Amino acid sequence: MVLTDTHTHLYSEAFNEDRQEVIERAIANGVERFFIPAIDSTYTEAMLALEAHDPKRMFLMMGLHPTHVKENYLSELKHVEAMLAERRFYAVGEIGIDLYWDKSFLKEQQDAFRSQIRLAKKYRLPIVIHCRDAFDEVFEVLESEAGDGLFGIFHCFTGTVEQARLAISYGMKLGIGGVVTFKNGKIDRFLAEIPLRHIVLETDSPYLAPTPYRGKRNESAYLVNVLNKLSEIYGVDPEEIARTTTENSKEVFGV
Repeated sequence: MVLTDTHTHLYSEAFNEDRQEVIERAIANGVERFFIPAIDSTYTEAMLALEAHDPKRMFLMMGLHPTHVKENYLSELKHVEAMLAERRFYAVGEIGIDLYWDKSFLKEQQDAFRSQIRLAKKYRLPIVIHCRDAFDEVFEVLESEAGDGLFGIFHCFTGTVEQARLAISYGMKLGIGGVVTFKNGKIDRFLAEIPLRHIVLETDSPYLAPTPYRGKRNESAYLVNVLNKLSEIYGVDPEEIARTTTENSKEVFGV
């Protein structure tokens, strides 16, 4: 059984004391593929080091995270563009809009989101979307950029079934992680209505640890808890969930 964690911040400072042990625990649980989203230029060196250490398992993205869209966002976007021109990445992400922490840079976030979608189209790459308290704003941008070349993953999907179907209509898979195991997560109530071909697994580690680890540091080994919950929701064997979601990840990332 091969599992794919389509979203893990393994370079995070949260793993500085035991990063290799965290990776080994994940591998022991069947996680063989780790897709690494970007945040901003300050993390690029750490991301490249992860890949250099284990290039057969670590697959890097490049992008500017919406919560890091600030006064200097144009220079950060230049870094993203330069890195995409320089070497191979597997997605542009994570990108999007986040209005939970700060609404003052909404226009800049919209501009950065649009610009990075266009970069993804230029390089024929998927996008990986971050959306928090901003479904309407994210869908507005997606609608403006809809068409050939728009595809990817709606990371950490927490919306309604209607929003799930809308995301899929824009060429997105739904990234399902620890939230699906929460009692108040809500997505478990309708997820079985969404065909499994539209689903990929993720942890977003070190964030959003699944039950029974909720509130603690998340890690890729806990992807098994998400897998087992989806097995329960869809009524199929965990091996089938693992196989289908890994194939879905290959469809998105091309590897």
